[in-house]
This record gives sequence, structure tokens and C-alpha cells, in this order.
Amino acid sequence: MSRHSASVISSRITYLVCYDIADDKRLRKVFKVCKNHGTHLQYSVFECDLNPRERTRLERELRDVIKHDEDQVLFVSLGPSEGRGDRVIASVGLPYARFDAPCYVV
Repeated sequence: MSRHSASVISSRITYLVCYDIADDKRLRKVFKVCKNHGTHLQYSVFECDLNPRERTRLERELRDVIKHDEDQVLFVSLGPSEGRGDRVIASVGLPYARFDAPCYVV
């Protein structure tokens, strides 16, 4: 593998992964999959720093869980993880609070 190929594979992009899942059982599964790959920000929103291989793996895991004609998962690229500076999250309404506590979907 060339040096260029290695840097492309190891480069990380930050994504907001947002989902709208029609069934509660699938919703819990999607939550668990996303929790293994990123930081939980809000109910159906995760921040994930992924290299191309990790993104492909996450997409594959999600494809295996969702129902493609009822559910939706969005990947919003925020750009390279390196060199972006500090993460700044502003909110309207309730203030943003880091979501370190477990989330239970019933």
C-alpha cells in the first residue's frame, strides 16, 4: 500500500448521523449500532469520527437493521476531524448538554 493510500484510509471525517426509524424495535437496534461508532448528541443524532472503512462498516450494519422503504438514516459530513478546531454546538431553546447518560428508548 502506498503512503497516499494509507493516509486516505486513515483520514477521519466527522459526520452527524441522524435517523428516523418507523418501528421501536428497529429504533433500539439502530441506536445500539450508532452508539458503537460515535457520541450520542440527541435522541436520534450521533457525532461520528470515521475513516472510510469505518463508515462503510457502519453503513453496512445499519442496512442490515433498517427497513429501507420505511426508515431513513442521514450522514451529514462536517469535514475532516483533524484541523477543525474545537467543536462548537449552539442551541436554541434548551441549552446543549453533553449526553453521557444512557438513553432508553421504550
